[in-house]
Amino acid sequence: MTELARFELQQGGEVVVEVATGPATARVSRRDDLVVEAKVSFERALGAVKDAASAALGQFQAMTRKPDEVEIKFGIKLSAEAGAVIAKTGIDGQFEVKLKWKRPPDEDAEPAELSEP
Repeated sequence: MTELARFELQQGGEVVVEVATGPATARVSRRDDLVVEAKVSFERALGAVKDAASAALGQFQAMTRKPDEVEIKFGIKLSAEAGAVIAKTGIDGQFEVKLKWKRPPDEDAEPAELSEP
């Protein structure tokens, strides 16, 4: 089951998101019967997930042979009580990581000569 949670925005305003209900939501305050008040701002809720993504990226960029591209995918679930959490996206894993290395140009190769007919 789901309910609506209102997250305040640090620059003013608010955003209402659909969140899963659970025992923890009983402890958050309700402004009315339809919307629960989140305990943290929207930015603060996403901050912990941003820090986790940054830490993961740092680990891949610290590799001996750094990848040319790093792509990290994960889902975010919002909770009125806990803020933002990394959502389970499969049976076991929460992250999908794609690393790409582009073959460097062969510096020792001689340029091919064009022959004229």
